[in-house]
Amino acid sequence: MSELLYDKVFENEEQNMGSVIHSGTQAKLVGLLFNDEKFSLFTELSLDTTQIDLSQFGLKSKDELKPDVCLYTNPPEVEPPDDIVKTTQMPDLAIEILSPSQTVSELIAKIKAYFALNIKSCWLVIPALTTINVFTQPKHYKTFTLNDSEVVDELMDIHLPIVKLFHKSS
Repeated sequence: MSELLYDKVFENEEQNMGSVIHSGTQAKLVGLLFNDEKFSLFTELSLDTTQIDLSQFGLKSKDELKPDVCLYTNPPEVEPPDDIVKTTQMPDLAIEILSPSQTVSELIAKIKAYFALNIKSCWLVIPALTTINVFTQPKHYKTFTLNDSEVVDELMDIHLPIVKLFHKSS
């Protein structure tokens, strides 16, 4: 029985495994946003979504979503040795980065769910196209590319040099 459970966990882990570009993009985003003291950043934080039915968005998850990056102006308060495995406090900004094992439609569904959870702003980062879509509502977004000098999220007052996110590190 434990072998079956191990196989299932391992199978899910492989299925959700990020790529080198996905991981690097996530790290660069966190690095670029980290020095802004008005925000607290978290990666892969589990958000408790039991207050809404995620199936209305076509999502398979029943009770949690895990954005690639969460940004808070007032983060969940926790002091070691205590910790929270899943938080009910939604971030101000949720960022999703498209990986090779995901579809844009899947991430758009998650973005719709984030807005239903009262998250203020959502970003969809597509590394293969070097684009960032900044959503202020489920169907209202602005696309930023390398033709733009910066990504601007007016709701969050973020101005991020896009070239620093998508340029190759030496």
